[in-house]
Amino acid sequence: MTEMKLESKAISILKDKIELIPTAEGAIYLVGPIKLPVNLYGETVTFQWYCWLNCEEVAKDYEEVIAKLSDMNLAEMQQSSVLVYGNFAEEEDALIRMHSICHTGDIFGSKRCDCGFQLKQSMQRIVEHGTGALFYLANHEGRGIGLFSKAMAYILQENGYDTVEANESLGFVDDSRDYTDAIQVLKALRTKPVTLMTNNPRKLAAMEQAGMQLSGRSALWGDVSEFNENYLKTKIVRSGHLGDEEICSND
Repeated sequence: MTEMKLESKAISILKDKIELIPTAEGAIYLVGPIKLPVNLYGETVTFQWYCWLNCEEVAKDYEEVIAKLSDMNLAEMQQSSVLVYGNFAEEEDALIRMHSICHTGDIFGSKRCDCGFQLKQSMQRIVEHGTGALFYLANHEGRGIGLFSKAMAYILQENGYDTVEANESLGFVDDSRDYTDAIQVLKALRTKPVTLMTNNPRKLAAMEQAGMQLSGRSALWGDVSEFNENYLKTKIVRSGHLGDEEICSND
């Protein structure tokens, strides 16, 4: 009897924090906002955190959704999320970043790429701007090839391959990332135009093709060193990234 009351109470709390976003294949379930104090360059900044789950099955009864979670083994899957700062829905000008997960750069602080720098720098820019959102895309590791394949690509890079050559030699395309779900979540959180922090024209194209209005683009280069200089040059020369800010060493 006590267990049933606890479950009922939990469901009553959670039901107003879950939003269903219909998709062509099913639904996205967006949970949040949740207050998330973050250590950002030594300062504590509070963001509003959301997480989403993509499902083929649509259930408008949120109790049914919650009840199925324990059987879905979500720890074996990856879910994306978004950090929102300020009055994101209503402010006229908002900064956003579509950030692809980088296990080595974001977590370990690897200098082989600029991902960790871009993650923290985009969060800082959003706070300084006053409002914005950082989308953290969990199924984008290694431009969509996954962590294990990325490890093999790194071995190839240590033997003379550039990033594009390494991915393609393993049977992948240069970049297979998809932004559809993230853009749908963005539209659920904000309908006004946004400024996109990116060097990647494919992200701009994905936003425009999805009908999301852009008020501009902000470049995000930095943290260049002997360890990632070739990687960054490859982004421009081979992957078409917009090198409209000088790439120079921090040394």
